[in-house]
Amino acid sequence: MKPHQHHQSFWRMWGWPIVLGLLTTFGLISALFSDGGLGDILAWIALGIPCAVGAWYGWRKAPER
Repeated sequence: MKPHQHHQSFWRMWGWPIVLGLLTTFGLISALFSDGGLGDILAWIALGIPCAVGAWYGWRKAPER
């Protein structure tokens, strides 16, 4: 496998989990240090996106065997 292909396969597999983890981290830090206003709105959005993604994948129909 070429190094370029290895790099692409890494981001193809881990890109979205890393993005969701960063969103969660940002949302938790924003919620911890904000005192109303924009910080709370950003925390709701940043924590809501990973929750929505998890719910969407959880409610998808499981493959039939």
